[in-house]
Amino acid sequence: MATVVDLITYPVKGCAGTSVDSTHLTPAGLGHDRSFMVVSVDGVYRTQRRDPRLALVRPTASADGSRLTLASVEPDNGHGVLHLDVTTSAPRREVDLFGATYQGIDQGEDAAAWLTEFLGTPSRLVRVPPEHERKTDGLTPGTSGYADSSAVHLLSRSSLALLNTRMAERDAPPLAVDRFRPNLVVDSHPEGAHGEDGEQGEDWAAEPHAEDRIRRMTIGAAELGYTKLAVRCAVTLVDQEAGARGGPEPLRTLAGYRRFSAGGVVFGAKFAVVRPGKLSVGDEVAVEEWGEAES
Repeated sequence: MATVVDLITYPVKGCAGTSVDSTHLTPAGLGHDRSFMVVSVDGVYRTQRRDPRLALVRPTASADGSRLTLASVEPDNGHGVLHLDVTTSAPRREVDLFGATYQGIDQGEDAAAWLTEFLGTPSRLVRVPPEHERKTDGLTPGTSGYADSSAVHLLSRSSLALLNTRMAERDAPPLAVDRFRPNLVVDSHPEGAHGEDGEQGEDWAAEPHAEDRIRRMTIGAAELGYTKLAVRCAVTLVDQEAGARGGPEPLRTLAGYRRFSAGGVVFGAKFAVVRPGKLSVGDEVAVEEWGEAES
């Protein structure tokens, strides 16, 4: 048994996330997750891999998605706060995401000017069109907005605790969960896992990387299906509070025990939305089907 201890949505790809108490899980992920993306003037996606200052931009979307606010986590930065009326009727333009071509709706000159000044490079903001029909790969078919791949990224606290323990053995400081930008953070049930007869049940969330073996799970009325392991990249090297790259961690430590046969290192698991529904912090995560972890 496990419960949801944090729900994090990222309205603008690459920018800071916002923790919420509850949200509606749509076919494309948590409400408004990666609905917007910062691009170059040529329409090529921007992420923290090359633009780490994106981490300092804190976007918030209204419940209905009609308004977007861009602010900075930097105090007294002089950039101010931008409030946007989101448009879904402006002309579409081609945008590039990892070499694949999609459509985006440009959100206008005010957003472009704010982001260009803050990032120090010509930029524009686009939104996923309502007719966006992206198909994501992996074991379970699905869709997503401008996420790297699957709609939902899940990470357990026990996996993070193990990583921080191994990093401590290298005299490296612990990392917060925001380094890994998950949507769902799960932890052991605070009262333990008990069956109907009161006996102690399997506390799967206490096992590091147990999320790798989940193939189907329900949270409230929602259902998710496993797609793939989360292969980690240089974004994990970015200090999310400083908006700048730090040292070699966590990739250095992960390389010692989380190497993936297909290449890279893995940490956390990704899921497609099988059945939408409301999610709330405190919801129980019920695993309906287990499998073998990919190696």
